[in-house]
Amino acid sequence: MEYGAIDLHQRYTWIRLVTPDGTEILEKRVPTTREALTVAFAGRPRARILIESSTESEWVAQTIEACGHEVIVAAPGYALMYGHRDPRIKTDRRDVRALAEACRLGIYRLAHRVSAEQRARRRELKVREVLVRQRTALINLLRAELRQEGLRLRSCAAESVVRQYRALAVPATLAAGVSLLVAALEDLTDAIAASTAALTEVAKADPIVRRLQTAPSVGPITSLTYRAVIDDVFRFHDARGVTAYLGLVPKEESSGDRQRKGGITKAGPTGLRVLLIQASWGIWRQRKGGGALHAWVERLAARRGKRIAVVALARRLARILYAMWRDDKDYRVQPA
Repeated sequence: MEYGAIDLHQRYTWIRLVTPDGTEILEKRVPTTREALTVAFAGRPRARILIESSTESEWVAQTIEACGHEVIVAAPGYALMYGHRDPRIKTDRRDVRALAEACRLGIYRLAHRVSAEQRARRRELKVREVLVRQRTALINLLRAELRQEGLRLRSCAAESVVRQYRALAVPATLAAGVSLLVAALEDLTDAIAASTAALTEVAKADPIVRRLQTAPSVGPITSLTYRAVIDDVFRFHDARGVTAYLGLVPKEESSGDRQRKGGITKAGPTGLRVLLIQASWGIWRQRKGGGALHAWVERLAARRGKRIAVVALARRLARILYAMWRDDKDYRVQPA
């Protein structure tokens, strides 16, 4: 079998193929297109090709697999994979040579390849997330413009902002100045509502998502996002691996007898981490019926403050959702 690697970039990509003993077979640069990659790999003897996980790695991997080759998608942060590259001199050509050697010797750490279904779901959720962020930015701008004229919008849900605005006695000059902003807010609100409705229907049809929604304050968007981000619950050895992946574990700088921990690492997908923290605030506000989970966060808040307690609750909630999914069990409220 031949071995090889791809150093992938947006415009051009380096390809290197070697024999089992490391002798060079092919090394060249090609455009990063399906057509160029197909020409480069079609008709060649079966090879094992290593590619670093990135935004474009999946379609590239699928293109090469369609040519009859085995593709290894590797985690890019694995330092040993570049052990044969001089760290003082970095070029794309040196990178692809190091990656090809790592492929030949098996020095890599596999990255998880998300299923096609959950890639599509991630895309839908990401679009909705961006629309929500844009709406928030426009609402903040509208509030600021109104404050400059001594007007204020009452605190309300994002969906009600335009209605609150229209209830104000806004001067004609100001109304003309923010008219496009208000129209954009209306369009965004309609688009978000349509996206939420469609995703809610998807959530109803997925048994795993329905199970996750039995946890307190976890709605269809949070559960769908958790499902899409994790993809395969069994790729994690335990719940601690999930929370580390989601960036909900504390930073640590310890040496010898000194142990120092800081805020959470915030590694991994930001969107899911934010949704879990929002769900935790919802649990915090459940003065009645919260059970043992609410009692636990209140005790922690009394010692460490509510902000730290809510983030710790988000970490605990991520672990609970992992266990529910892994064990096929709905959430059961434990008495406080």
